[in-house]
Amino acid sequence: MKIAVLPGDGIGPEIVAEAVKVLEALDLKLEMETAPVGGAAYEVAGHPLPESTLGLAREADAILFGAVGDWKYDKLDRPLRPEQAILGLRKHLGLFANFRPAICYEQLTHASSLKPELVAGLDILIIRELTGDIYFGQPRGRRTAPDGHFPGAEEAFDTMRYSRPEIERIARVAFEAARKRSKRVTSVDKANVLETFQLWKDVVTEVHKDYPDVQLDHMYVDNAAMQLVKAPKAFDVIVTGNMFGDILSDEASMLTGSIGMLPSASLNDKKQGLYEPSHGSAPDIAGKGVANPLATILSAAMMLRFSLGQEEAARRIEAAVQKVLAQGLRTPDIHSEGTTRVGTVQMGDAVVNALR
Repeated sequence: MKIAVLPGDGIGPEIVAEAVKVLEALDLKLEMETAPVGGAAYEVAGHPLPESTLGLAREADAILFGAVGDWKYDKLDRPLRPEQAILGLRKHLGLFANFRPAICYEQLTHASSLKPELVAGLDILIIRELTGDIYFGQPRGRRTAPDGHFPGAEEAFDTMRYSRPEIERIARVAFEAARKRSKRVTSVDKANVLETFQLWKDVVTEVHKDYPDVQLDHMYVDNAAMQLVKAPKAFDVIVTGNMFGDILSDEASMLTGSIGMLPSASLNDKKQGLYEPSHGSAPDIAGKGVANPLATILSAAMMLRFSLGQEEAARRIEAAVQKVLAQGLRTPDIHSEGTTRVGTVQMGDAVVNALR
C-alpha cells in the first residue's frame, strides 16, 4: 500500500505531519513517499505540479494531501499558481467524486454557530462532482465584448457544462452511498434558470429508477443553502455539481463547529483517492503550531476505508479522535470555556496515545 504524501503550503506540512504520525502508530507497513506540491513545488521546480510529483501520485494507491496556496503567489500567471496543483491532480487522475461528511460530534455541539438542538447528531454526506462544471468548462478567457450591454468593453467568461455520462456516474455514487446510510438523496440544482442543471435534474431522475429503495428529492441551490442552516438534519446525502458543492460543503462545515473538523475524499473509478482536509492553507497561522490537525487525521481514516481496504484501522482512528474530544482537548478553533487548549502537535500526540 503506497501513499503519496503531498504536504503543500501554509499549515499543510504541520497538519499532514500529525496525520502521518497517526498512520505510523497503526503499524500497517504503509509505504509513504513525500513530494512537493503547490507553492512549495513552484519554489523548487518552477511549477505547482511537477512531473515527478504527478508521477508519484499516479503510482500511489492513495494521496494524503495538505493544502496549497499563499498570498505571495497571487501575482503569478494563473497556470503557475499553487491552486492549479489540486485542479491538475483531479483532472489527471480522474478524481470525479468528492465525499465531504459533515458530522457534529456530541462534544462539539456548543462550537456550532447554530443552536445545539439543530446540530446534535448531525451526519450529512455531501457528494460533489469534481471534474466538470464551470471550473473546467471550455471556452473560457477574456476578450473584448462583441455584444451585450457594453459591446467593446473588456469582459471575462467561463462555460458551465455537464455531459450525460458525467451526471450518471456521480448520481450512481450518491445512490450507492445512500444505500449504506438512511437511503435518502437530495439532488441540488438550479434547473429553473440553467440548461446545464435541467439536464442534471433529468439525468438524476432517470438514474434513480435503478434505485427504487432510495428516496430522491430535488432542491434548488438557494433553497438548499437556506435549509442547511434552518433544518440541517433533514438531509442525509446531498449530490450536486462542482461549484454548488464547493459552496454548500463549506457552509455545512460550520454546522460542525469548525472547518478544521471536516475531512474529504476525492475518488476515481478505480477507488484511487486524494484525501485532504476541507479547509485551506491558512498562511496567517502557518508555523504557529495552532492549526487543527483533526480534519487531516480523519481524512487519513477515510483513505484507509475507501482506497486501502482497512476498515478496522479507519474505525480505530475515528474512535481515537472522539476519545480525545471527550477528554476535553481542543485546538484554538474549537476551544471554549471548560476545555483544555492544545496545539497542533499536542493534538496529534493525543490521538496517537488514544490509539495505543
